[in-house]
Amino acid sequence: MEAAPLEFLAVPPQGRIFTAARRVRLGDVTPRGRLRLDATVRYLQDVSHDDTEDANYADKDGWVVRRTALRITKFPVFQERLTLQTWCGGLGSHWAERSTRIEGEKGSLIEASAVWVHVDLQTMRPATLAEDFLVTAREAAMERKVSARSMLRMKPEDAEQRDAWPVRFSDMDALGHMNNAAYWEAIEEWLSGHRDFREPFAVVLEHLTPIEPGHDVFTVTREEKNLTAIWHEMNGVIAAVAQLQKL
Repeated sequence: MEAAPLEFLAVPPQGRIFTAARRVRLGDVTPRGRLRLDATVRYLQDVSHDDTEDANYADKDGWVVRRTALRITKFPVFQERLTLQTWCGGLGSHWAERSTRIEGEKGSLIEASAVWVHVDLQTMRPATLAEDFLVTAREAAMERKVSARSMLRMKPEDAEQRDAWPVRFSDMDALGHMNNAAYWEAIEEWLSGHRDFREPFAVVLEHLTPIEPGHDVFTVTREEKNLTAIWHEMNGVIAAVAQLQKL
């Protein structure tokens, strides 16, 4: 297994940069008080939505996440006040990369890079980027091109252990499938049993097939030196794959 080539950008010197504030709350942390990864991804979703609303794009909802990568230098902790900065980190024909930087008053730092695919909500097929979005986002992207191709092409072996992953009603979102943040709970479960695996580390998760209610879902985990892969498998099909990288 090879490490996925991840890139995290500095805040650009130009273009639209949306800034928000947040405080780490009780429902966002582990028993030891650090911010959980699934809560972090919810923060990313929220600041993305707030940015889109503030920019007043004609199409605010036609986006589906393809890949999210995080680099955790130091986790935020309970009650820490955070500043979130988000901007367009790159463009493709039917997708765009959203970069986000989360910094805390106690020195915490998480950098994020997420590729979102623009879709037609009637057909759920990829659609070209709208002109009003390009006019606003292009300057911060600084002509950087991004790809939506999969970085994580490894697959679990038939002989590897499958662990049942119950899908709950509360995992579902307004699109009728498992919310992006819920996938990260499997990574948190792995971290809870590997207390020696701590920051700094990077982790990337790719979504391949939506998980819908009523299906049997299993997770598969493979550990190799400084890399760990975690798959979500639904009816024998890989729905998502994640990779943790110790830095």
